[in-house]
Amino acid sequence: MKGRIVILILFFALIISCSKDDEDGMTIGGNPVANNQKALGTSSHDLLSDDTFKSIVIEVAYVQGYEPSAAAINHFVAFLNERVNKPLGIDVVKRPIASPGKTTFTNEDIVAIENANRTKYNTSDQIAVWAFFVDGDSSSNSGNSYVLGVSYRNTSFVIFEKTIQGLSNSPFEPNRSLLETTVIEHEFGHILGLTNLGAKMQSNHEDTAHPKHCNVESCLMYWLSESGNSFGNMVSGGTVPKLDAQCIADLRANGGK
Repeated sequence: MKGRIVILILFFALIISCSKDDEDGMTIGGNPVANNQKALGTSSHDLLSDDTFKSIVIEVAYVQGYEPSAAAINHFVAFLNERVNKPLGIDVVKRPIASPGKTTFTNEDIVAIENANRTKYNTSDQIAVWAFFVDGDSSSNSGNSYVLGVSYRNTSFVIFEKTIQGLSNSPFEPNRSLLETTVIEHEFGHILGLTNLGAKMQSNHEDTAHPKHCNVESCLMYWLSESGNSFGNMVSGGTVPKLDAQCIADLRANGGK
């Protein structure tokens, strides 16, 4: 599954790519990791409900100089607390890792980096998430279209922080933490099963032209085409898009709030 959100800022488009690379389960250093290497969207219920997992740990790995802003992480945690049932809470563990030493990254590169560096995996009552903020660009960038983030496994996503830093905090560009927050929460929306990606739709609101995205223009999970400008207005106006009522209904029906 692949999808993109196009953000119109000034006269160019920023594309948030949503894709996946499915890997076979494996064991690293005696730690079973197969449950964290499933298809995108398959852990929707486990993340949303407290049936099995009572808490979430988010391992935020970043290359030095490309750490996500505290504001973005705080907003992300608040976003999760509004939607998931985790009575023992959400824990964020941040740590720097060595630069991979590349300027562009394929999805295969990102998977290999996770395999080599991830330390948090599911336990009996805690589900683990991997979030990597990388010091390079996606190999899928083309012209003035930029991939800002990719969700690619059931508990894994990457943010191309170098790209975000280059496209924010300047005149006519969005606030950096706002752009970070929007990309993080959109990608995690896919991990939560949106849209029609593990959280069963309670009403027909999938964008048929852009599968796995909501057809409500103001929704966080909407695909914004090059001719649209609502998302650009939201970002420049200082507002992170929210999930619409139909996406929230899907999450609630699958164990969320």
